[in-house]
Amino acid sequence: MSRGLGDVYKRQLDEKMRELGQLYDYTLLHFLHHLAVSTNGALTPFFRFISYFGDKGIFFIALSLVLIYFKKTRKLGICILISLAIGAIFTSLFLKNAIGRHRPYLSGVDEYYNWWKYVGGLHYKEFSFPSGHTTATMAVMMCIFLTCNKKYSWLVFIFVALMGLSRNYFMVHYPTDILGGIMVGGISGLISYLICYKSKLLGGRT
Repeated sequence: MSRGLGDVYKRQLDEKMRELGQLYDYTLLHFLHHLAVSTNGALTPFFRFISYFGDKGIFFIALSLVLIYFKKTRKLGICILISLAIGAIFTSLFLKNAIGRHRPYLSGVDEYYNWWKYVGGLHYKEFSFPSGHTTATMAVMMCIFLTCNKKYSWLVFIFVALMGLSRNYFMVHYPTDILGGIMVGGISGLISYLICYKSKLLGGRT
């Protein structure tokens, strides 16, 4: 009997958490659409510029290769490259396909589709959760944060926030996708940091 009641409570809790997640997603996406309308799309070029940094991870891969070229920053470059690989494996190979969440504009909700069209209608084939752009950005910035002067390196997380907002602004991700990307990216960056700086694999233990 108690086990049956426990299952009921668990289902109710799961449903309540799902409702809160949907409310959070809708509220923030509605706010960003209102922002786009009230500014007559003035922020669209800015957010498009931010979003381009995460496309295919090309910019971050190039950054890591530049850092690898110089001896002083070589280990950081390797750390970033490994974190990107870990993040890509988590998101593209496993989580996106396993969860199979459609992007907002493909969800069947007319409001999301109309909002998506208003800001340019960027199209992506992959599933929505978690955000790959945010995962990659967070992974890179976590590596930088963990290896650089903490007095200033925390500022890199501002770029993570901007990347997440840009993906929401274009209605290609739910805010909960961004939170998922931050978690996966943070874990990816931490794992890479431990491999590069705290293990013996790359002469770590700094």
